[in-house]
Order: sequence, then C-alpha cells, then structure tokens
Amino acid sequence: MKRFIFIIFLIGLTTTLSSCRKDVMIVPAQYTDLPQAKQPNSPFRGMYLLNEGNMGSNKSSLDYLDYMSGMFIRNIYAERNPNVALELGDVGNDIKIYGSKMYIVVNSSHKLEIADAITARKIKQIDVPNCRYIAFDKGYAYLSSYVGPVVVDPKAPKGAIFKIDTTGLNIVDNVEVGYQPEELVIEKGYLYVANSGGYRKPNYDNTVSIVDLKNFKKVKDIPVGYNLHRLKKDQYGHLWISSRGNYTTEKSNLYCATINPNNPLKLDIDTINVPCSNIAINNNSAYILGTDWNNIDMKNNISYAIVDIQSKKKVSNNFITDGTESEIVIPYGIIVNPYTEDILITDARNYVSSGRLICYSKQGKRKWVMTTGDIPNAMCFLPKKQ
Repeated sequence: MKRFIFIIFLIGLTTTLSSCRKDVMIVPAQYTDLPQAKQPNSPFRGMYLLNEGNMGSNKSSLDYLDYMSGMFIRNIYAERNPNVALELGDVGNDIKIYGSKMYIVVNSSHKLEIADAITARKIKQIDVPNCRYIAFDKGYAYLSSYVGPVVVDPKAPKGAIFKIDTTGLNIVDNVEVGYQPEELVIEKGYLYVANSGGYRKPNYDNTVSIVDLKNFKKVKDIPVGYNLHRLKKDQYGHLWISSRGNYTTEKSNLYCATINPNNPLKLDIDTINVPCSNIAINNNSAYILGTDWNNIDMKNNISYAIVDIQSKKKVSNNFITDGTESEIVIPYGIIVNPYTEDILITDARNYVSSGRLICYSKQGKRKWVMTTGDIPNAMCFLPKKQ
C-alpha cells in the first residue's frame, strides 16, 4: 500500500519564499512506499535519479530510491535545501558520486551543483558555461562544456573540458576539444570525449577528442560517426560510442572503439549497426536503448537491443520479454544495478509532465513502476561505504 507524506517547510502550500526565493512556490517532497525495491543486503544505500525538467522552466529535480527502507522520495533536493534559490535550476543533465560528494550537472543554468552524497545538502556551486557531462580521476573532476550559449548557431565555438579540484572545489584548468562535446571517459591517463557538433547542424562533428591528462593537452581527434553523444567503457578496453546521425540520410548507430594497448592514441573502430540513444554495460552485455528520430518519417523508431561486448555482436533484439515495452512512450535513461542485475529505464513520456522509472529483471520481466519528476534522465548509485 502506498502512503504519501508531504513535507512543507513554510506555513502552507500557498506560502511563497522570501528574499532570494521570492515568488517561487515550494514544491513539497513526496514519499511513496515501494517494498519491491527494498534491498537491505545491497552494497548501495540507494539510487539518485536526476530529472531534466522542461527547458526554460527551472524545473530540474532530484528523486531518490532508498534501498534500505524501500521508499521512493520524489523531489528530495528541494526538501533538503529549502533556502536554495530556484533549487537545481534548468535542465539537469548528468549526476555522479565521487567520494563523499554528489556532482549534478545543470546544463542550461550553466553550473555544477555539488552536494553531500548522503544528505543531498548543497555544498557549493561552480559556474561552467553550457556544461554537459562529468568524469573523475585522481582527485579531479573533468566536465565537458559547449562553452557557447544554448542556441543553434553554425558559428558555435569549439567546446572544452574543465578540470576541477575535488578538494578545493574550484576550476584549475580547461582545454579546447571538438564542437559541442558530450560524454567522456578516462582510461590509463587519457581522456576520451565524444563531440557532437549539434549546434552546427547540418555540419555535425564526427570525432572523439583525446586529451593527455598529464599535460592536460588535446593530442588527437579521431573520426568515428556523425553527431556523437554517449561514450562508455568496458572491462576489455573498448569504448562504446553512440552516434545520433543527421536525422535524415545518416541514421543513429553504435560504434565500438578498441584502444590499442601499445598506443592509447590509436582506436580500432567497429561499426555495430544498432541504433543507439543510450547505453548501460553490465558484465558482458551492453543494453542499448534506441530512440532514433527521423525527420523524413517524423517519428521515433524505438528498440531495446543487447550487444555482447566480447564478440561485438547483437545477441537480442529486445531485452524486454513480457511485452510491456508497448507502454513506454520515450525510453530515455538506462542503468543496470550490478548487485541485482535489474535494468532500470526512465520514460520521458511527453517531455512536459511527470515521467516514470521502470524496473525490469535481468530476464526482462517488469518488477515495478514509479512516477518521477519531469523528463527523468541520469541515475547513479549511492554506495554504503563512502
């Protein structure tokens, strides 16, 4: 049975904030029992879910799934930070935990929000223009940035990677990469970032930039595919890279780049021929969401494939086996719980109202569904040991 607990910090629901939050309505946190999600023996305390919110509306929000109590908390950031103006801000794009801190990338608000990982209470904000995704290595955070304003412009500048000291929580350096850089990974002293060039359509970028972290210099751009976005690494030295294509003649695709063990600047590229909008890797499987928009058909072609990361072959056309994929409108975010091997998918639905978080077993059977904030996007697990 579900119960809803509304936590209100001011006199009533119609009370508005004073000073820096004047005329901004408090949105109370909402607690829902989800006993099916309870995992008392899990190595994770829980999982955070970052909701994008509608662009221009300052509606990004943070939800939390508590594995210890089996409780889903919607809009936890507002509850824990009642005096933060505009809460998270506009378009939550990425979330990661490093050490004892949680890092939330808020794209259109041009900031990196840093909070305590356990309490979700704000520690600091770092302003970074049009920031996108974050990765960590040896005490530093590396944040991709479009650099320019949030606007399509054929003259949009090249992007950059900002280097942030995670102890002092300040920017210490930046380096130019390709156009509109997206996801990034770090492997053996090098940073690899997928460049989209999305603001410069139809002249999309098609490269992965490589940055030598020792000298913090870009050393190479390697062509892969048009309008790159996702970039994940596996345990075999492969980089899994998604291409959104050009939405007409060039379709979305998935690429596997093998890093040469003797030369990290050399990538051997394999084309997988699977449409890809998001990737989650667990053990030897890459779970691939394909939400492939085509400007000619004016519709999304949706798929749920599994690729074996050793053979680099598609081994399943659909990892959902109970037919409930027909109830998902826009599959958006994906992550696999390495403890239970559950597959968690977010549904952005109509992009303007509440989304859904859907949990599937490894066998592809739906276990539960939960209502989330608007446009549920990125997820990360909170370890018990910090």
